[in-house]
Amino acid sequence: MEKPKCKWYYKDKCRDITWKLFGAYLLILVLMVCVGTANAQIKVTQFNAGWNSANEVSWVQKLSDCKTISYVDIGKDKEAQSKHKIAVVPTIIIFKDGEEVARFQADLSFKMLATREEVQDEIDNQLMSDF
Repeated sequence: MEKPKCKWYYKDKCRDITWKLFGAYLLILVLMVCVGTANAQIKVTQFNAGWNSANEVSWVQKLSDCKTISYVDIGKDKEAQSKHKIAVVPTIIIFKDGEEVARFQADLSFKMLATREEVQDEIDNQLMSDF
């Protein structure tokens, strides 16, 4: 290949490559922020009591796409019980942006009625509602 006559040829070529790389990195950064924002909005809390540990919902910790999964013992935290109006345990509440969007409660025998799939479907629906 014949060497270009312009002495700025290589310098301009480096600038083009630099801007293309910068654009690619910027696009990746924007995508990461968008994905991170969607996951950061969902919080799942399981409310139960120490005396009802036999009916604890063990699969809650296996839910995906949640920023936070927490456990509240209403026997020890009466304020949380009254704030969230917990009448039966276990109760699973899904929060989005700090607001309750779904609630799953046990029946009168303290057995959780909802399945892991139903709760995960609700989480997925909440995430998809942003798009």
